[in-house]
Amino acid sequence: MGVFAQEINGVVITFFSTASAVGKTLISTNMASELAREGKKVCLVDFDLQFGDVSNYLQLLPQRTAYDLQQAMNLQGNAVRAEEFLTPYEYHNVVFYVLAAPAKLEEAYNIDADKAMDMVRQLQKVFDYVLVDTTSTFSKLNLALLDLSTIVSFLGIVDFIPTIKNMKIGSETLKKMNYDKNKIRLILNRSNAKTRISIEDVENLLGEPFYHILPNDFHAASQSIKDGVPLVLRSGGSELGEALRDLVARYTNRVYDDAGDEHGPESWLARIFG
Repeated sequence: MGVFAQEINGVVITFFSTASAVGKTLISTNMASELAREGKKVCLVDFDLQFGDVSNYLQLLPQRTAYDLQQAMNLQGNAVRAEEFLTPYEYHNVVFYVLAAPAKLEEAYNIDADKAMDMVRQLQKVFDYVLVDTTSTFSKLNLALLDLSTIVSFLGIVDFIPTIKNMKIGSETLKKMNYDKNKIRLILNRSNAKTRISIEDVENLLGEPFYHILPNDFHAASQSIKDGVPLVLRSGGSELGEALRDLVARYTNRVYDDAGDEHGPESWLARIFG
């Protein structure tokens, strides 16, 4: 695999949330696709170990998974080449690689967090970008990933009070970890879904604006998953696809959101969670 000959120190972008069904996999597969389209060497790691959907979204049939890589690491130690356990995704002239989640539930339970982190560090040496899709918990593995990550994409949606409560808890927990302010990026997905809760109210509650806002486009997202072709690679384009390209442009250009801390009067959401 000559493409992996040069050793580099890749950027790690972790997709994390404290709520389920917020679009982590849709966004991570599209960001991997866009980065690859721009000529970057990209690996997407599916560390939603029990219920990972990256392979399903991309219609891949992996021959090897993270569990197989761990087994090889147990036997061969540092001699293992993690890149040999990846599955390529190809669409026209765009190619990136996937480290698939374990195929069986019992295999997922047996993934060791320290070994999983070793996998990511190995992949950093051969890819410009290592994107990691995760579960929605502050697990040992996720905490280690948050520490290692160059950028944490913290995703949320504005739909129901419990989801917003979880977002607030997650946001406050991340702030207590004292990361650099530019490391954690709050991203709102499905922004124009029908709801009586305003984005401004949620931003006031969280104490900061969203770094990037993605529109709701259920039809385009569903068709993309059905076809196994990420939105950013589809001809014809869509509003959501363009917003995802814009997100990648902001990340790769290191554009930081320096919005001030001016927030309006206390909202009803703030009173609920105050």
